[in-house]
Amino acid sequence: MKRNNGTITIEPNERVTFGMRYESDELIVVDKPAGVVTQPGVGHEHDTLLNGLWASYEKQLRQLGASRDWGLVHRLDRQTSGLVAVALSQRMYDAMRAAFAERRVRKHYWAVCLKRPEQPDGVIRRPIFEQVKRKDKYTSEKKAILSAEGKPAITAYRTLQASDTAALIEARPVTGRLHQVRVHLASIGAGILGDQVYGPRRTSGAAARVALHAWRLVLPVGADEEIDVRSPMPRDMRRLLRLHDLEPPSASKRVPSEHGGDEVARDPVGEEDAAVGEDPT
Repeated sequence: MKRNNGTITIEPNERVTFGMRYESDELIVVDKPAGVVTQPGVGHEHDTLLNGLWASYEKQLRQLGASRDWGLVHRLDRQTSGLVAVALSQRMYDAMRAAFAERRVRKHYWAVCLKRPEQPDGVIRRPIFEQVKRKDKYTSEKKAILSAEGKPAITAYRTLQASDTAALIEARPVTGRLHQVRVHLASIGAGILGDQVYGPRRTSGAAARVALHAWRLVLPVGADEEIDVRSPMPRDMRRLLRLHDLEPPSASKRVPSEHGGDEVARDPVGEEDAAVGEDPT
């Protein structure tokens, strides 16, 4: 990303690869690999997902411009893998942002965690406060913390499997606070493996990165129509699960939890709790 006379220029980079999970004239849903930043910033001007998208969709994304985030409807943390929705028209961008604001989008994550929570399935309702940011740096290693001074944050979760050394948990953030899934799971004793900030301090099970994958995204694309996009668990997380005597889940079908439910609570909160955020991972 370059700034020339106050204007921002995004440079295409074909070397940044991504998987295509859904494509139409106005909307695409892509698979972001772990380790790739979603959009350019300090230290990552040319190697982000947006740079890769620019190589194929420059015309559409340029028309959207910075005011519409170059089409990026939402973002994932650098270490988080999985689905990202990208609008290719102003109409679709505005419609998707409205859908997020009105809580009509369902986001599902798989997380490999330290252990099974004491309550295997439930809804976490704990406000999250984003730490002060100064000169592109946060004043604490933790960018987000639990605090009564924070904004409402709600995450539904269920335990899919557990062994003596780890647990596979599905989480659905209803609000979209910064690092919400990581902070909330850590708060119930189920810190995500590989998360050196919010998770367990020990290096467990050869988790080379935060073991979190955005595997399912349900988006409304019309008055009575929605798309259900899914992403298979990446190889590194499958290996991690097997290391802990757990079986990788399938993205092609619903997976029952330990207690019989086949989906995270679809609507665990009231309308007053709805919110839009930037990065729930």
